[in-house]
Amino acid sequence: MARRILVLHGPNLNLLGRREPHVYGTTTLADVEAGLRRRAEAAGATLESFQSNNEAELVARVQALLDAPVDFVIINPAAFTHTSVALRDALAAVKVPFIEVHLSNVFAREPFRHHSYFTDLAVGMICGLGPQGYLLALERALAQP
Repeated sequence: MARRILVLHGPNLNLLGRREPHVYGTTTLADVEAGLRRRAEAAGATLESFQSNNEAELVARVQALLDAPVDFVIINPAAFTHTSVALRDALAAVKVPFIEVHLSNVFAREPFRHHSYFTDLAVGMICGLGPQGYLLALERALAQP
């Protein structure tokens, strides 16, 4: 049976390639998703992506996994990493394994970015590797038993 993987992108990730390129690079979100989709298809997996700047939309998308489950989630909660108990609670409720991804090294940035509401629930965390972090998370998702 083909693996089903959901990639969630939090706020401002729709601006990738234009927002603070010295921090986030010049790769666009469409570029990231195209690379992930190619790799997933090559492995026979189904990949869906969802980006929102709205916390409630992300929570609703996670909650929908109760009725339409996936095998794995890759999430870049972006700014919600440091603020969203609601998104954390939704991920805890659906019990789908996930990896937390950050393009920048959050630990080399402002102190408020050093705390994540997700890391203790996650299978793992990848930060500071730019768009390659998503591909590494996808490799782990494809290998997940």
